[in-house]
Amino acid sequence: MQERLIAVENKTSSSNFIKSIVSDDLKSGKVNEIITRFPPEPNGYLHIGHAKSICLNFELADEFGGKTNLRFDDTNPLKEDTEYVESIREDVRWLGFEWDDLRFASDYFEEMYNRARRLIEKGLAYVCDLNAEQIRETRGTLTQPGTESPYRSRSVEENLDLFSRMRSGEFKDGEKVLRAKIDMASPNINLRDPVLYRIAHVHHHRTGDAWCIYPMYDYAHPLGDAIEGITHSICTLEFEDHRPLYDWVVESTEMSAAPKQYEFARLNVTNTVMSKRKLKQLVDENIVDGWDDPRMPTISGLRRKGYTAEALRNFCREIGVARAHSVVDERMLEHFIREDLKLKANRTMAVLRPLKVVITNYPEGETEWLEAENNSENEELGNRKIPFSREIYIEQDDFMEDPPSKYFRLFPGNEVRLKHAYFIVCQEVIKDADGNVIELRCTYDPETKSGSGFTGRKVKGTIHWVEASQAQAAEFRLYEPLITDEAEEEGKPFLECINPNSLEVLQGFVEPNMAGVKGNEKFQFFRHGYFNVDPHFEAEGRLAFNRIVSLKSSFNPKA
Repeated sequence: MQERLIAVENKTSSSNFIKSIVSDDLKSGKVNEIITRFPPEPNGYLHIGHAKSICLNFELADEFGGKTNLRFDDTNPLKEDTEYVESIREDVRWLGFEWDDLRFASDYFEEMYNRARRLIEKGLAYVCDLNAEQIRETRGTLTQPGTESPYRSRSVEENLDLFSRMRSGEFKDGEKVLRAKIDMASPNINLRDPVLYRIAHVHHHRTGDAWCIYPMYDYAHPLGDAIEGITHSICTLEFEDHRPLYDWVVESTEMSAAPKQYEFARLNVTNTVMSKRKLKQLVDENIVDGWDDPRMPTISGLRRKGYTAEALRNFCREIGVARAHSVVDERMLEHFIREDLKLKANRTMAVLRPLKVVITNYPEGETEWLEAENNSENEELGNRKIPFSREIYIEQDDFMEDPPSKYFRLFPGNEVRLKHAYFIVCQEVIKDADGNVIELRCTYDPETKSGSGFTGRKVKGTIHWVEASQAQAAEFRLYEPLITDEAEEEGKPFLECINPNSLEVLQGFVEPNMAGVKGNEKFQFFRHGYFNVDPHFEAEGRLAFNRIVSLKSSFNPKA
């Protein structure tokens, strides 16, 4: 069972065993300069697990005065798209990093092809006519060796000829592959004559129709690293068993540079889908409204929800880099966005489920402007003016007709404080034909104005509100996890684990000074949490807020 990581200790530097390796390599003179790379496949949008890898690669190089390349592993045109390329570039830059060189595996197709011919010439590769299913059947098991292909003994001359004809487009998809000739009895299945090239008559988003054979990842990746002079090829633990093949490719193709691969535990977060295949399924089946749906753990989804690059970077640094599998509590991620926004975000009032209140003894047609601080913990954010008049909106939850004991908000005959305003008392409850409360009639005490120094009496409850005549109508989008840990552990099919309450949309009001806000501006709404202006609805003229996170959590970062 995976260890569950719920908190981390406060420390000046989180664990990072790869950083120690890099430091030792520089001190010993094993390498003179650190060169890392972030090598995404352009077959989907990046998620928070990729953010950890991005931070690791770029920050290691920055710390030691090295370089980092952004290299797209565009070796499978069947699944790739320029949309994904552009989104990945945007995400890396948004996180705060700039690559030294922008590369593509397709930049090296010609050299990779020539290196494959060199393998054939050395008797280390051959063209095989077995189809994919037959190759799987003859590969063997963890306890039994594989069976050699009947085409393994082809001559060098025949293999060179067939490989050349594969490139020229003479054969159909799947009709032939190029395989490495290593060891069909190896205890590491990855070394049992892996496929190096397959035929795919498909248009490539960069090379067009110039190629109809494409290198496999396990062949292209080490060659790309060697061509670029990568010193530390950092990947997740699922590639640990591929490392012998990585080294074999570099050595057997006679590359002048010999990069080394290092593996770390991938990021897992509670209640979070981390499989790119499953994320694509959510998009393709319209369960979410795109890769940047705020319920998605993609970097673009987190950005639209309202997470900041600073919060994600701090989160990735704090969880550290280790080889042991662990699961990070999602509340830890939420902790970092609260910490980042608590002194940055203006605090204002919003009513998500409005209930109208008429203050019967307030003069009709009169409006006064009250002073309110923008952030009580950061005076530098200044103050604002908010209107107050005879009619306001409060939250439905802030009123109960027949409340339980120790309920200190509004009920008939009870007095409460309106935040930044006055004390009011509920005098009358108006209901519709079905008995639903639709309006309250209250009175206010003009002597109790906030900031006036009034000390005549105290009230136990303070509620927020929005003046009715100038309030801005707004949409509020509240989120829950797309899945729950419990559902996943029950072993149900993935789509049966979807939380039907993952999105709740409410129609309410915000203060009038919110009329000109722009996409991705962030605010703290009194008692409700931190919210982000959803940029998708700006063009439609709709004011919509995504809740980033609630105000409080049970998470303790020092536990």
